[in-house]
Amino acid sequence: MTRGTITRSVAALGLIEPRVFVDVGSQVSGQLRRVDVAVGDRVAKGDQLAEIDPRIYETRVAGDEAKLRNLKAQADQARAERDLARLRHTRIRQLVAADAASREDADTSAANLRIAEARVAAIEAQISEAQSTLDGDRTNLSYTRILAPIDGTVVSQTSVVGQTLNASQTSPIILRLADLATMTVRAQVAEADVVRLRPGQTVRFSTLGQPERLWESRIRQILPTPQTINDVVLYDVLIDIDNRDDALMTSMTAQLSFVLEEAADLPVLPLQAVTATADGGHEVRVLTPAGEVERRSITLGLADRVRAAVIAGLAVGETVILPGPGDAGDRKA
Repeated sequence: MTRGTITRSVAALGLIEPRVFVDVGSQVSGQLRRVDVAVGDRVAKGDQLAEIDPRIYETRVAGDEAKLRNLKAQADQARAERDLARLRHTRIRQLVAADAASREDADTSAANLRIAEARVAAIEAQISEAQSTLDGDRTNLSYTRILAPIDGTVVSQTSVVGQTLNASQTSPIILRLADLATMTVRAQVAEADVVRLRPGQTVRFSTLGQPERLWESRIRQILPTPQTINDVVLYDVLIDIDNRDDALMTSMTAQLSFVLEEAADLPVLPLQAVTATADGGHEVRVLTPAGEVERRSITLGLADRVRAAVIAGLAVGETVILPGPGDAGDRKA
């Protein structure tokens, strides 16, 4: 008898996908002038990915700047006229106090001052509006440079150079970035099994391309809304896995085993060697060092379909007698 591990588990299939991905689109309309990356390229946050033809937006910015300069010049003139009207009004008031000017002259100068002040206020309001328009057009101009929102890898490209992108209703997608350093396995588990799973539970999986390699992780989340496929209710279970060695790729199939119970590093023997006793216990036949066969009571732990872990009654290295074919003879284990 040797040491081994017995596991009770739930099996499932899943697809591998990046945990974090972003569809990078355009916030402004125009012709896609250039794409600076290719599928498979790694990029850092802030790197330029593509560019929309900026000429229309450059023209708008130039027009806004010219209008703003014109308004500022008008504002300077209006302030000068206001200051002059204020000086004239001050002199007229002095002359009225000295009976050297009429009350009508004073009223006229006061009205002219208010008109000059109102003109300054109106032009300043136009300047604020023009500045706001300029800021918006500068922002749209900056949007013609498509920058990477995250560190990641270009995994797909849906728009090509020369294509006209219309962002008036929806944001057109140019390419997709994904962080492939951490992947997520999206497993579909039947409703009869999902009730036995919990976040944090151990899960192991392999891929079709590398069946000999076993990845181990833990359940991150069990999504509460199921899918019904061919009248079968399936729940998505998410498992994150470190992929800094780039061994896992998008859309790979994973064969998963969710660990429910596990008996590790215990003596293990075949179930066919175990006999039930009348009192509900278990016993086996053991070959002694003297070559004799003795019956011994044992305590079993976790068992699967063919093996059982032994908690007490047997030690590693002891020889257990298995029943022979048709119980006509015996075999050793």
